[in-house]
Amino acid sequence: MEPLTIGLLGLSIFAAVALAAWAGLKGWQGWLELKRFELSHDAADKGLPPATGRIEIADLRERVRKLEAIAAGIDI
Repeated sequence: MEPLTIGLLGLSIFAAVALAAWAGLKGWQGWLELKRFELSHDAADKGLPPATGRIEIADLRERVRKLEAIAAGIDI
């Protein structure tokens, strides 16, 4: 092979790798920006828990109360 052909081949491979690295870096930065947005959005919504969460907690408390009554030998 001629030196010019080898040089052009090497240059094109280098350009392809550089382009892929640049695209990967832009994708990574976009992903990080998305995660930052999600974290800031979640931090802003830290109000009351949803109603389903409160209902589940109430159900769990009721189950614990019943199990404690069973353990104590009291019929409910």
